[in-house]
Amino acid sequence: MKKYCLLLISLISITNNAQIKGTVSDEKGNPLPFVTIFQEETYNGTTSNELGKYELNLKKTENQTVIFQYLGFKAQKVAIQTEQFPYSLDVKMAEESYSLNEVVINTKINPAIAIIKNAIASKKENTEKTARFKADFYSRGIFKLKNAPKKIFGQKIGDMDGSLDSTGTGIISLSETFSKITFEKPNNLKEIVTASKVSGRDNDYSYNTARSSFYDFYDNTVDFKVNMISPIANNAFNYYKYKLESTFYDENNQMINKIKVTPKRDSEPVFEGYIYIVEDSWAIYAVHLDIKGYRMKEEFVDVMTLKQNFSYNRNSKIWAKNTQSLEITAGAFGIKFTGKYNYVYSNYEFVNSFAKKTFTNEITSVEINSNKKDSLFWNNYRPIPLTFEESNDYIRKDSIYKVRNSKKYLDSIDAKGNKFKIQKILTGYTYKNSTEKHSFSYEGLLNLGSLSFNTVQGYNFDTGFRYTNWKNQEKGKNTSISTKLNYGFSDDRLRATGSFIHRFNNQDYGTLYLTGGNTVKQFNAEQPISKAINTISSLAFKNNYMKLYNLEFATIGYSQDIANGVNLNGKIEYQQRKPLFNTTDFSYFNKQNLYTSNNPLAPDDFITPVFEKHHLMKINLNAKINFGNKYSSRPDGKFNIRNEIYPTLYLGYEKGFAANEKKYEFDHVNARLNYEAALGNKGNIGLNLKAGKFFNGENISFVDYKHFNGNQTHIGQTERYLNVFNILPYYSNSTNDRYFEAHAEYNDEGYIMNKIPLLNKLKSTLILGAHSLSTPNLKPYTEFTVGLDNLGFGKFKMFRVDYVRSYQNGFQGDGVIFGLKFLNILE
Repeated sequence: MKKYCLLLISLISITNNAQIKGTVSDEKGNPLPFVTIFQEETYNGTTSNELGKYELNLKKTENQTVIFQYLGFKAQKVAIQTEQFPYSLDVKMAEESYSLNEVVINTKINPAIAIIKNAIASKKENTEKTARFKADFYSRGIFKLKNAPKKIFGQKIGDMDGSLDSTGTGIISLSETFSKITFEKPNNLKEIVTASKVSGRDNDYSYNTARSSFYDFYDNTVDFKVNMISPIANNAFNYYKYKLESTFYDENNQMINKIKVTPKRDSEPVFEGYIYIVEDSWAIYAVHLDIKGYRMKEEFVDVMTLKQNFSYNRNSKIWAKNTQSLEITAGAFGIKFTGKYNYVYSNYEFVNSFAKKTFTNEITSVEINSNKKDSLFWNNYRPIPLTFEESNDYIRKDSIYKVRNSKKYLDSIDAKGNKFKIQKILTGYTYKNSTEKHSFSYEGLLNLGSLSFNTVQGYNFDTGFRYTNWKNQEKGKNTSISTKLNYGFSDDRLRATGSFIHRFNNQDYGTLYLTGGNTVKQFNAEQPISKAINTISSLAFKNNYMKLYNLEFATIGYSQDIANGVNLNGKIEYQQRKPLFNTTDFSYFNKQNLYTSNNPLAPDDFITPVFEKHHLMKINLNAKINFGNKYSSRPDGKFNIRNEIYPTLYLGYEKGFAANEKKYEFDHVNARLNYEAALGNKGNIGLNLKAGKFFNGENISFVDYKHFNGNQTHIGQTERYLNVFNILPYYSNSTNDRYFEAHAEYNDEGYIMNKIPLLNKLKSTLILGAHSLSTPNLKPYTEFTVGLDNLGFGKFKMFRVDYVRSYQNGFQGDGVIFGLKFLNILE
């Protein structure tokens, strides 16, 4: 009975607060989705849903005029002459009668050119009118999946918390947000989220914030991961062809020009579709543009469709965006994704300026209990009515969530999963208590993902145990205790390491960690050659590039954000190092050849170690500084957002002390600067600069030298090569003195490649790189590279190819690097 009463109250509340509601359709009765509906001479508006249903809450109850605006149909003004609310108003819209003012006899004259030129010339004036404002913001996002398989890589995906039916189809994400936004062009934003709702997650927060919804076509480029060229950019005529298809008059008797936008070259970052320009003011009336996935280097996206509608206020004489929608179609392997995001901007307040401290580094703040608004609130204030599918998703998933998070259900699922079977000794076992929120896992003896080969251990594999506790995860607190066991078949040795990690919160991310044990390590702590690549290189080509030593260690460390954008990490560590030697000469090919030794400085010396056994203590202090760091704050945490205008600076100090011999002690200071900058529509550039200096390091162990990331395998694994010398031997330039290294890469993002006939069919990007290294005792080492990225087949653009030429005291050598970016994912 209680449920029925609540339902009745909810229905009454919807009726009482809707004020004006109804259906918008065409003259044949077909519903019209996403019709813009607003109160005349105000910025109070909404839009219809997919079924043409709408609800509009009037700010005043006296006689008002409501305007219905939809591309392709005549705008309608409807006077509301009643004070009896709720008021039901169904509207039928007639198709627009398009016309051209004159017949163009001279086919060489294109009237659209003059309109676009005027729109470009008037951009500064039009964009300045909406450069600073406050507004109410509503967003709704829905994401659907179709034809999902039962398993992916052998793992069951289940019904995704009730999202999918038996055919693998359903809504996998549905959420809504209300915010108060304050905005100043180009990128000052202050957003306060007042209400947030996520289907099936009553304790979660929606990510549909205003920060991700600003698409301004008055700018020269519009950010969709790559910078897409606006149809009214200053250089737009280099990218687009235009056709004036028709003109019509809006509800204010202003003439609107409907212009078809067509790309000149298919593979460039361009839109296609329609832009509507107001005669005389040359402001944007609406846009309806498609973005092809391959044009923005998102191969799995088929198409994105962006629609924007603007309304005119005769009092302020401003065209302001009131509704926006973004539809996405994507997929691969027969799986289809569709997404739809709707945005409503209302109650604008345009100002000439803001106070100095209006905008801070906090971009978004989410109010406490914003995710606790009940259904009455949402039914009263939601500007776009839910469809039946959306309403049903909320009801069904909220019910499923309550059931699946009940103690009885969680205990039953755990009991089923916790059953031990004898084969799990080989395959692995996990015990989980979802109610108490902790788990224990064992990796098993058939952990094939860890199987690798090197000349010191031969074939080796890992297994291990892990305990995790996330009882206070909502506050960001969690604990992990783990151990890893590694066994080498050739050296017949078992090594073990363990770790304890405790994070105290997710506001300053204070984290305490303790680690220790016995392991093998590469001399270069950055691990320049992966286990997978080294295994293939050794067994197939008999190359022995991974040089290892034995490390016994114990470490205690702590890291924390000590200020906005500043993270400090400190640790103290005891280390005992022991040299290792090859124990196997096994390979599948080139069996007549010998592996090089495990001495990185003497590849043909199989007896002399590169260092003597020793021990010492080390202190490391490291700071990471993101200048101009922005962040989003929510009740469940602080989330940093790097300010792309500024670089990231790393500062480090390392001290070796309390060694068994004084000669192993040293001081080492270092700094690193990372910077990536977008160059408008002309691509982007990345920089990575490093410098350091050793003090009292003349006789230190080779382990403590500064080693540089070389590559002798001719395989690249990362998106960008900003931390590696592509054909530098791994330990040829290691130093215990001062050093400086610089890496730079330019990615044209298709700016050049799209204009080259035949090559533009590859839809690839041009990469130009330069790398330099300076140390005191050697001539500077330099590399220059030229390559193509975003290569592949169909939707799979996972390859890159670079030609490299190096110089050190004259020409050194050249080579080709094959980038296999999927290997980085597998690692």
